[in-house]
Amino acid sequence: MRLLFKTFTTLLLLLLLGGMIWGISYLAMTYAKVAPKAQTIIDYNPKLTTRIYDRHGELIATLFEGEHREYVPYEAIPGRIIEALLAIEDTNFFEHHGINVDAIVRALIKDIKAGRFVEGASTITQQLVKNMVLSRKKRIERKIQEILIALEVERHLSKEEILERYLNQVYFGHGYYGIATAARGYFNKGLNQLTLKEIAMLVGLPRAPSYYDPTKNYAASLKRADRVLSRMHELGWIDDREFFAALQERPRVYDRSLTLNRAPYVVDEVLRLLKGKISNLRTGGYEIVTTIDLEYQRILESQLAKGYRAILERGKGYDYSKLNGAGIVLRQRTGEVLALVGGVDYLASPFNRATQAKRQPGSAFKPFVYLVALDLGFSPASKIPDVARTYKVRIRGKEKLWQPKNYERNFTGVITLRQALVHSRNLATINLVEAIGLDRLYQELERFGFRNLPKDLSLALGSMSFSPWQLAGYYTIISNYGTKTSPQLIERIRSPKGEELYRFEPIQEEVEQPQQAYLMIDILKDVVRRGTGHRARVKGVEVAGKTGTTNNYKDAWFCGFTPDIEVIVWFGQDDNTPLRQGESGGRAAAPVVGGTIREIYRAHPELSRTFPRPKGVYEIEIDGRRELFTDISKPSREDVEPSSGSEEELLF
Repeated sequence: MRLLFKTFTTLLLLLLLGGMIWGISYLAMTYAKVAPKAQTIIDYNPKLTTRIYDRHGELIATLFEGEHREYVPYEAIPGRIIEALLAIEDTNFFEHHGINVDAIVRALIKDIKAGRFVEGASTITQQLVKNMVLSRKKRIERKIQEILIALEVERHLSKEEILERYLNQVYFGHGYYGIATAARGYFNKGLNQLTLKEIAMLVGLPRAPSYYDPTKNYAASLKRADRVLSRMHELGWIDDREFFAALQERPRVYDRSLTLNRAPYVVDEVLRLLKGKISNLRTGGYEIVTTIDLEYQRILESQLAKGYRAILERGKGYDYSKLNGAGIVLRQRTGEVLALVGGVDYLASPFNRATQAKRQPGSAFKPFVYLVALDLGFSPASKIPDVARTYKVRIRGKEKLWQPKNYERNFTGVITLRQALVHSRNLATINLVEAIGLDRLYQELERFGFRNLPKDLSLALGSMSFSPWQLAGYYTIISNYGTKTSPQLIERIRSPKGEELYRFEPIQEEVEQPQQAYLMIDILKDVVRRGTGHRARVKGVEVAGKTGTTNNYKDAWFCGFTPDIEVIVWFGQDDNTPLRQGESGGRAAAPVVGGTIREIYRAHPELSRTFPRPKGVYEIEIDGRRELFTDISKPSREDVEPSSGSEEELLF
């Protein structure tokens, strides 16, 4: 009997020892298996949403892949959010080491009685583990893994770090990951702006985000929030006044698209500019501040749409199925692009005509030809023959006759340089080019930065191709008093940690003397005051600019500017078919430029309204009219002699 007892005791001890060894071995194997998963939480590197802003900090768009998440550090999370979360999810969070043994025992007893999983006992740390690296299936093996990982995470991270990861990682419904994203999405607020009721609604979401989504089930969301508030009140974390006031609150909830995009052509261009420069642009959580002013953007969009509708109205019955337009507003002194519209309807066509479409500028190129003439000693009062000529030109290896014509189909004989440009006289311009010499003109235009221009007389009439973006840059030579400024769209880029990766610096080059540029500004003011660009006039504001219309009305341009802003607008058909006859730059595009400037100045009366005259520009009277000159562009004796007829007789 004693031997039997001894044998039984020995076997029992061996079984217990074997069980312990097996248990220890199992836990060791499980730990080795889950350790890398714990490291994933410790070395937290989530997908973060990149945000694009305008110059004033207004959000333009969000960029993300899979998870829309705006990261917020623990220090920026209000204490009320932490209190509300702990009240409803894990009151003893700061006392335990990752697991709550008492809660586990209570839950285990209930589960055994029910014969199934009926109650969880997960701490916030365990919830983070389950959310990030484990499945949601309720199995004993998964629960053991969850506990082991939670203990490992607590060993390496502080409580604050765990809370920071939890509040940035978990899903809050409606496609929002992280509490900052949810606050912005549901309530259009930052975390510091949230009310107590809004906080309660948010921290109640992770338990069942789809069910408690306030855009889908507002009543259930409020009920869940009230439970959070009641728990905070029971714990003494809020007083009676706060509690009852919060119970009565009914927050406004927004149901908005995940991918906010208030200026899609701008966003596309930002992506193009940064392509290949930032590999994780959509997941890296960058803050991109553009030079765009959303107020200017709305004005340009509205005016471009208005101009588009006007063309359609005038051309009823005409095939305008491919009609489109584009525009750009920039600050010429810095090159900052304030508004950029690449088409009249992004959904119909995302192709950005403002930056990608190359179209002939027509007469909008003439100011650069005339500026060269001024630099070579011509003055605004210089006489130019406005007469018809026939030229032999070679096209595709064949010699043909070319007979250019004025828009008005007439000619005046002799005209001043100023009036030739004010009324966009083609014949006078071609004769001016011949007087300059094509080779010399080509050489001087290269000094302005122009490349690959046609080496024939068609150059005078704008037969090359530019995008509105490019033409806007060239026009700063004139509007910025001789300093060429490159258009720029991005002001700065910051990393998620706040490190500045890029900051805007103007790219400028002095290619012309201010006095010479001012002579051209003054002539282009006349284009608007009494010439082809008169539809761009704005009361109380000096506007200068030039129309551009290409052969058969395929393109209609107006390039206009004030002392502070430059506005370039183009209309045409995407397949290069003509607009209806008469849809010139002065008729189609100039009103849009004028309307844009008018609305911008109405909203910003502090903008400059008159062009300052630089030193070295002198004024004289010729034939009863004021004229300007410089030390380079001096009028000759012939220029100051009285003409045989009035200006109107000469012109018309």
